[in-house]
Amino acid sequence: MKFVLSLFVLVAVSITSVIAQEKPISQAEYVQMLYGIERKSRKKEDVVDEIRRRGIGFALTDGLRSLTRSKGANDDELKRALEEAERRRKNPEATKLPSELEIIGLIDKTRRKTLDAVEEMPDFVVKQQIQRSVGYAGTGTFRNQDKLVVGVSYRSTGEESYKLLSINGAIQVNPEAKSGYSEAGGTSSTGEFVTMLATIFKPENDADFIPIQTDLIRGRDTVLFEFTVERDKAKQRIVSGSGGFTQSTITGMKGRIWIDRSDFRVLRVESEATEIPDGFPVTAARRTIDYDWTMIAEEKFLLPLVSDVRLTVREGGRQFETRNLIRFTNYQKFGTDIIIGPEDSEPITEENP
Repeated sequence: MKFVLSLFVLVAVSITSVIAQEKPISQAEYVQMLYGIERKSRKKEDVVDEIRRRGIGFALTDGLRSLTRSKGANDDELKRALEEAERRRKNPEATKLPSELEIIGLIDKTRRKTLDAVEEMPDFVVKQQIQRSVGYAGTGTFRNQDKLVVGVSYRSTGEESYKLLSINGAIQVNPEAKSGYSEAGGTSSTGEFVTMLATIFKPENDADFIPIQTDLIRGRDTVLFEFTVERDKAKQRIVSGSGGFTQSTITGMKGRIWIDRSDFRVLRVESEATEIPDGFPVTAARRTIDYDWTMIAEEKFLLPLVSDVRLTVREGGRQFETRNLIRFTNYQKFGTDIIIGPEDSEPITEENP
């Protein structure tokens, strides 16, 4: 079974203000929410939205953090929302959303800086370490399948080429071996480099940006936005293939972006496919990309650091979720050889991305 998530076009621009004043969540109320998540009487997404909307009226202790991990299935989004609510509780002025006028300026500056950076992007190569796993949908538990090492060559024209270098530590030296990432079978993805960020800020793609809250990404103050793009503008393609039969569909997209308040650059993108047709084997597609600064030929560029790609697949009357956890390492100028090392055989984990 082979699945491909390929991003072609994404987003654009319009601003809507949000944030209603409600009474902060009490500690007793929050604990009830956590037990509700565990009993599946409350959705994790609803709890996260409520934390972001209302904030918390109690001090966040190590005991509450531990309870959040255990009752919330160690969910990253829930933990992040809670930590940001604690920062807002302790320093409401510093974590207050910018004014509507400032929000418009933030989006405009980020758009210009992002599109300028696309034009200045160099040719480069990078090594992708990809841990692939699968589990039953909705459980949050995955079983490792394999680890791939893929060499990627990127040209400033936007072309990306992928070469499979090793599978589970076995170097692919046979001339007849599969050379493409997607040809390794299973789930693959493309478009993590400038494609996503560039298309988010193309004005013709008409994305709506809604400011949600502030957040902290790798020590940087950011503003978190939600965005939505309809299918005819997003043009995200999902491919499903099995037994020599391949089918594809075009979807819309919704998600979140985190913008650095000082540098006006996107440090994280979370996207989810929308408008997937009924009956298509892939019923959900999500991707998270973290960006960070890296040096190539003594110049600094904002490039992918880690990507987490998840597809939910209907097969044999059951729902499975595939996960590709991708680490981008060893960015170098174009034409440099990519070296396979001992670290490429080690499993990738969330704690060691």
